[in-house]
Amino acid sequence: MEWFADWFNSKYYHILYQKRDDKEAEQFLSILKKFFKKEDQILDIACGSGRHTIYLNNLGYNTTGIDLSEKSITLAKQKSNNKIKFDVWDMRKVYKKEHFDVVLNLFTSFGYLDSEKENFETIKTISKNLKNEGILIIDFFNSKKIISNLVESEQKTLSGITFKINRKIEEGFILKNIQFTDSGKKFQFTEKVKALKLSDFIKLLNFAQLEVTNIFGDYKLNEYEPVDSDRLIIVAKKWKSL
Repeated sequence: MEWFADWFNSKYYHILYQKRDDKEAEQFLSILKKFFKKEDQILDIACGSGRHTIYLNNLGYNTTGIDLSEKSITLAKQKSNNKIKFDVWDMRKVYKKEHFDVVLNLFTSFGYLDSEKENFETIKTISKNLKNEGILIIDFFNSKKIISNLVESEQKTLSGITFKINRKIEEGFILKNIQFTDSGKKFQFTEKVKALKLSDFIKLLNFAQLEVTNIFGDYKLNEYEPVDSDRLIIVAKKWKSL
């Protein structure tokens, strides 16, 4: 099983990341909505437990969330209303061809695949969900800053479980090894994310008929600085078919 299918469907994933900043996410989307129109159909790819999808729906947008993890989608459905559609879905397959005005891929939900070819095929598939002149917004970590300031080891205790985390760079990937014990049983998971740079994304997006229109460096949409920015947030527009 691929690491992300196993880890993201684990209850321990949700325990480790339970303290993600919802307020920061809401502020980010409140600013980001300047790229949306009220009538837009919005697809949140790799939506997790649906915090972005639900918040945008509460603002009046038509939102759909898809994720590979059954547990995440179950949580999303429990928190949402019947106006939002959530589906268990693999982003490597087209969900609804040319149906959406906006596609979101937030909180570093790309770069999990082993080969460059798979990344190119996946971004092309994601693009196929967009209408002509629709927009894709990708929120990714700034790999250059992560690598320069790599925290090699740390320990976190959440819900009575102590997570021992070790990080390293290997063959162009940022690896995050997570070990812990629960009820006397030892567990280990490893996150593996490609250290994609802006230049890598431009190549990927152009391949998928997407042109970069905006680049930001944080959730307040400040200018992207390759060395100092925390995030790499890209807005790209799908070329109109001839």
